[in-house]
Parts: sequence; C-alpha cells; structure tokens
Amino acid sequence: MTAKKILFTGLPRSGKTTLIESLVKHIKSPATGFFTREIKEKGHRVGFSIHTLDGKQGLLAHQRIKSRYRVGKYGVVIDDIDRVAVPSMLPEKPDTIVVIDEIGKMECFSPLFRKTLVKILDSDHPVLGSIALKGDRFMQEITARQDLTVVHVTLQNRDSLAKSYANLNRLQSKVK
Repeated sequence: MTAKKILFTGLPRSGKTTLIESLVKHIKSPATGFFTREIKEKGHRVGFSIHTLDGKQGLLAHQRIKSRYRVGKYGVVIDDIDRVAVPSMLPEKPDTIVVIDEIGKMECFSPLFRKTLVKILDSDHPVLGSIALKGDRFMQEITARQDLTVVHVTLQNRDSLAKSYANLNRLQSKVK
C-alpha cells in the first residue's frame, strides 16, 4: 500500500517550515531529509542554506553567488543541492519518513533533485514536505498527484495544523 505523503503549501513566510519543524519533533520513526533556512546579515535576508536532519549543511542560494541559475537577486548553488539536499532524501531503511523542505524554484533547477523527488514520491516512503504555492509545470504536476495530500498553510491556521498532524506516526501505519 502507498505511504501517506503530505506537502504543505502557502505564501512565503506563512509558517510552512515552522510547521514541519514542529511536526518533525514528534516523529518517533526514523526520518531523513532537509530544511532550508534564511541567511541574514544585519537583519536582512541575503540567501538560503540547506540543513539536513543528520547535521550536514550547504548553500542553496545567495545574493553574492554568480550563477546562471537565479531566482530574483539570488544565485542558486546547484552543486550543494546535489551534494547535500539530494543524498539526504534517500532513506536507508524502508520505514523512514522523508522530509523535504522545500520543493521550490531554486531546488528544482537541479535535474538530480527533480529525478530524486519523483523517485521518492513514487516509493512507499512517507513524505512530509513543503512546496511553493506557485510553480512551474513540474511543481504543478507534483501537487496534482493523487497519492499525496496538499495542505494550505496560513499564519492563522499553522498552529491548528500542527495539532492536527502532530501524530505523524500514523504516516507509518500506511507502510506495510
């Protein structure tokens, strides 16, 4: 039977990452994956970093990065997506929950990320992640999948969603 897969979506700064971080703290089953974090200098966002659940770090994008892959003022670091984020998405055990924060334009510049994401979504592994509210055709195809649930997050519903999804071990009950 296919595992439960949940992707949270919403406007930037609506609390998707905060919600997922809160939920991951309640996971009793093995988990792997990554989070993205803002990089701030003097109170201003200048980039984004990648942080895996097992402690590895990489640079997702930064204003000072020169790259042919750009989102607004940020140059995207494909090598770190491929070297840090992608390996963290590959579970070693069959009962592992995969955390993917986030499926966004920056991450999707990497063909390896896209290929690995589809492989994980096609697997029996439970997935807990976030996806950009607006996206290209690839991201639209992901959110249209029948084997996952897409939940809209707002600042107003973030806390109630945390309570609703707090028992993430029910994700595991679908894997047999």
